Amino acid sequence: MAVDFRPLSFALGAEVIGLDLHSPVSEVEWKQVHQGFLQFGVLLIRGQSISREQHIAFSRRFGDLDEHESLPMDRDATLPVLLMVTNDQKPDGGPSNSRYTGQMWHSDMSFTLAPALGSLLHAIEVPPVGGDTLFANMYLAYDTLSGRMKQMLEGLNGVHHSERKNSGLSATWEKENQRLNPPVAQPVVRVHPETGRKALYIGEKVKCFEGMTQEESKPLIDFLIRHATRPHFVYRHSWQANDLLIWDNRCTSHLALGDYDPQCRRHLERTTVLGTPSGHVAEMEVTV
Repeated sequence: MAVDFRPLSFALGAEVIGLDLHSPVSEVEWKQVHQGFLQFGVLLIRGQSISREQHIAFSRRFGDLDEHESLPMDRDATLPVLLMVTNDQKPDGGPSNSRYTGQMWHSDMSFTLAPALGSLLHAIEVPPVGGDTLFANMYLAYDTLSGRMKQMLEGLNGVHHSERKNSGLSATWEKENQRLNPPVAQPVVRVHPETGRKALYIGEKVKCFEGMTQEESKPLIDFLIRHATRPHFVYRHSWQANDLLIWDNRCTSHLALGDYDPQCRRHLERTTVLGTPSGHVAEMEVTV
């Protein structure tokens, strides 16, 4: 059976039909999946009650995987290529480090020198309602800017910080996070290495533009985020258990919603595909 795609929204996203990851993916199937990944930006494969090993093996088809050394407290202790997105308590009874992961508009690992190419998030258990994830098409965000704005943004670098919104984590954790992840300057306009299209590279982890103060930068950052996340640029994903969601971080931005009963378990596991090295450590102080 040939792989097919059912669009999930006008802006981006498609459900993959006819692919079962319990069996090895053929070369023909892989080429179709990869083309769909480039075309739609976000792919959904429902009903994948796959093992961790199968999740990892399929992820490696996209490229080398991040071992999440910049997020050592969030990765699995035995399989560091798996990042936990969970509200499960830690073994010592403390709250999960990742219970608030993703609750701000961002592109994965933008605050590092190897921003993610792609992410593959597998839903193990999700609340009956809430906890959706929003995705924005950053190609459309760039394409719909005025010519003068595009001209102004060329050559501009945004300074990305590893802040985690509403983290509630200890001062020790925050200090170690900042040590591991100093602010990194990334181009505000990125050229996708496979499609050649330009995309806006902005989100709530961008605290200022390099060479400008945070006060000077904030109005433009706020405008660009509002512009990029307009409803007609966005797909909203409602999770089901055994969903595998795949997205291209080079042309999308996303936001996890915390609108679910915290007494309900929400446990997902993510692999992260390493992208092309990009950016440089910013030589400036950033406050959050």
